[in-house]
Amino acid sequence: MCLILLAYEAHPKYRLILAANRDEFYERPTKAADFWEEAPYILAGRDLKLGGTWLGMTRKGRLAAVTNYRDPKSFCINAKSRGMLVSRFLLENASAETYLRRVAKDKDAYNAFNLIAGDSSGLFCFSSRSDGIRPISPGIHGLSNRLLDTPWPKVSRGIRLFGEAIGGGKERMEERLLWVLQDREQPPDADLPDTGAGLEWERILSPIFIQSPTYGTRSSTVVLVERVGQVVFVEQTFYPEGPSVRKGPLCRFVFDTHHPG
Repeated sequence: MCLILLAYEAHPKYRLILAANRDEFYERPTKAADFWEEAPYILAGRDLKLGGTWLGMTRKGRLAAVTNYRDPKSFCINAKSRGMLVSRFLLENASAETYLRRVAKDKDAYNAFNLIAGDSSGLFCFSSRSDGIRPISPGIHGLSNRLLDTPWPKVSRGIRLFGEAIGGGKERMEERLLWVLQDREQPPDADLPDTGAGLEWERILSPIFIQSPTYGTRSSTVVLVERVGQVVFVEQTFYPEGPSVRKGPLCRFVFDTHHPG
């Protein structure tokens, strides 16, 4: 993922509201979100190159998502797949905090990353570029390719639009959040971060929804976790089409974590 917006314990109906964009090179093969054949309790997309995933959830309510920490100078081609950090959490039964403690010991085996993991014990964030595991406090948060709540333009704008969307009532919540994730406003150069990627790439990567000839937003995901246990998981896929993109299938899944089956 390259942008995760979430509201945790901040809505009367939903314990967690999450809206996220996965940005990736168009050539990288991907399978859309579905329940996995070999682990039918896991709902997630699939990176068909290395087998991991960027965001997923289980029928028991375990959830994880990863973003890259942008630092081109430190990139190692032989590093382990960051997508496996999400997959392993979904496959295991260790608590979120216990799992992140184990990840922290092995963080240098991966290119820089941020990992969100949650279960019935709480919601936590760990970054390989900061010390300690951070419990996510009640409220609205944003995570892109720096640390949690770093006020990059896309994060600050995303948090504002996200807050307006979840405050607009329960009707059409999914539609409003997907609209937020398709926002293409380009911030001025003076507001862009300098992560070592160069000005041209900083411009390309700065909107909430990214598009370029080779790289862009491949999918938008909305997850609504009700306090009574029902989960709505929606994914909208996108495909490159000339200078623009076209919408692919919209997948919608509903299940109850209190009766996972």
